Amino acid sequence: MPRFLLLFLLLVASSSWAGESRTLDWPQLIPEGAPIIEPQMTPLHDMSRLSQLGDALAAESAPAAVQPAPDAPVVEALDGQQVKLPGYIVPLEVNEQGRTTEFLLVPYYGACIHVPPPPSNQIVHIFSEMGVRVEDLYQPYWIEGRMQVKAARSELADAGYQMQAGKIYAFGLQ
Repeated sequence: MPRFLLLFLLLVASSSWAGESRTLDWPQLIPEGAPIIEPQMTPLHDMSRLSQLGDALAAESAPAAVQPAPDAPVVEALDGQQVKLPGYIVPLEVNEQGRTTEFLLVPYYGACIHVPPPPSNQIVHIFSEMGVRVEDLYQPYWIEGRMQVKAARSELADAGYQMQAGKIYAFGLQ
C-alpha cells in the first residue's frame, strides 16, 4: 500500500509541474542567430517639448508607421508550450462590458500606437474569452497560456505568435 501511495503522489506532483507555465522574456522569442532589430522607440509625440505640440498632434493623425520586419523568424520550439510572458496590451477588440478580448502583447509601451511596431517575432496576438479591463495602457501585464507559433495579421501589425490567454494579471501581482 505505501508504494501505491508514493506512486500516486509522484504522479499528482508531476502532473502539476507539467501544468506550470514557463516564464519567457522577449529575447527568447527571437531564434538564435537571427538578426535583432532594435525597436524604433522614438515616440511620434514628445510631451517634453510643448512648443512642438501641434507637430505632434499632426503626427498622431498620420498613417501608421511601417513595421520593420513583418515576417521575422520565430522560435518553432515554443509551439504548444505553456508560457508566461510580460508585456503591454494593445487592444484590438473590446466587448460590451468594456473588457479587451483580443489584443497584441508587445514588449514596450506605445508599440503599434505611438511608435512603429516591433518585428513580428516580438508581438503575440492574444485571444481571451473573459477579457481584461484595460484602464491604463502604461500598465504591464502577465499573460499565461499555450503559445502557438502561428502568424497573425491585424490592422496595427503582424504577429509571429498567437496565444489563447488562460490568465491575465497586472505585472507585479503573482
